[in-house]
Amino acid sequence: MENQIGTSGLIFNEPPLWEKSVPGRCGMSIPVNDVKRVKFDKGLIRDSVALPELSELDVVRHYTRLSQWNFGVDSGMYPLGSCTMKYNPKTNDVQASKQEIANVHPLSGDDASQGALKLMYDLQIMLAEITGMHSTTLQPAAGAHGELAGMMIIHAFHEKNGRQRSKIIIPDTAHGTNPASATLCDYESIKVSSNEQGVLTPEAVAEVMDEDTAGIMITNPNTLGLFEENIKKIADIVHAKGGLVYGDGANMNAVMGFVKPGEIGIDVMHLNLHKTFSTPHGGGGPGSGPVVVTKELEPFLPFPVITKQNNKYSLSEDRPDSIGRLHTFFGHFGVMVKAYAYILSMGAEGLKNVSEYAVLNANYIKESLKGTLNLPYDRPCMHECVFNDEKQAEFHITTMDMAKRLLDFGFHPPTVYFPLVVEGAFMVEPTETESKQSIDEFIDAVKAIAKEAKENPELLHSAPIITKVSRLDEVQAARKPCLRG
Repeated sequence: MENQIGTSGLIFNEPPLWEKSVPGRCGMSIPVNDVKRVKFDKGLIRDSVALPELSELDVVRHYTRLSQWNFGVDSGMYPLGSCTMKYNPKTNDVQASKQEIANVHPLSGDDASQGALKLMYDLQIMLAEITGMHSTTLQPAAGAHGELAGMMIIHAFHEKNGRQRSKIIIPDTAHGTNPASATLCDYESIKVSSNEQGVLTPEAVAEVMDEDTAGIMITNPNTLGLFEENIKKIADIVHAKGGLVYGDGANMNAVMGFVKPGEIGIDVMHLNLHKTFSTPHGGGGPGSGPVVVTKELEPFLPFPVITKQNNKYSLSEDRPDSIGRLHTFFGHFGVMVKAYAYILSMGAEGLKNVSEYAVLNANYIKESLKGTLNLPYDRPCMHECVFNDEKQAEFHITTMDMAKRLLDFGFHPPTVYFPLVVEGAFMVEPTETESKQSIDEFIDAVKAIAKEAKENPELLHSAPIITKVSRLDEVQAARKPCLRG
């Protein structure tokens, strides 16, 4: 690889603001105080905290330098498998920051919030239409929160039918949060293994599905990046025993416009607005994980729900079978606005194109690298592909070594060691927003690293080399993290 993205450049050390403070420095002109001073009882106020004293230039450089330590999708390719990190069009942020939207107060009341309520009502309809489902709630604050909501709905459904169940089937290719969501609803997780093709078989599900099983949680496309081609037969088996099918919709980015989960047996599923619908992702939020359900499960959605009568929108809490409120007010409104803007700007054909390009890019990487890295499942993939380090093992190079070395080439590493069904997994999701040029640069970097693994393995054992922080002691980093940078 002749020209790589990552270079050594200038990397500034930057201490905390308090260490840069110099008495008397001020970065702003404070107007004369025309308010009379009032003395408070000392017992009513806590001891004052000395704030750092800095010039404007000190502050600007401090935050600029900190920003240069960070890496995000605006910086470069972020091929994090099973966690779509697509580019977020800035027009969505423009719409969400408009004063008419940003200044809406959640306590304004229905009459003063008709625009916001209409936006959310329409978004609910859009998400239901995209998934082929009947109804939507926008309350859940993230994907895992949506999972929990979905499992609570399944739990409420069985409770309403007079017989609670105790188990949930979870495939080995499901997302890692699925068992946790099931456990929080007091269900025991029953593992079922995928076949040699990386997908579930109806026979494997039929073997464990009984009348004490509440249903199945299935990720489709699964965490191997493969479409569960037997999903309709599996859903029929679960339904025949009175169970429900939960669909983990985190990977909807691969099938929009081509597959409607509601038409292939899914009863309830969550969507990640901060993945599929291009709102900012990472850093702990805010996110959004709406849940869509069939007509049969609509009564169990959390309240309040948005209703429309005589062209007026309102929030209703008259929901006797509801699982209750899940979020303060009605969820993360700003995130919903960005998703709404994204759907309107893309249109139906544009959303279909998203899936086409996401799948095309992933298959291009799969075909380009399958001679360089080992490919456990050599078949067409969806939005992501999974390799491992089997070809590099003879040189004592691991997936972690290669992932660390990618940092020196200017790429964020892909997901490593997940899913667990692939030992030493190296999981890549390019997303539809990456160009062929940037994908080719990534492919060239991986090929160059594979060559280094053969010719100079000690180099990879020391990687990363030109980053601000070199190879960390993984154990010590976890036990004694350095939080100061």
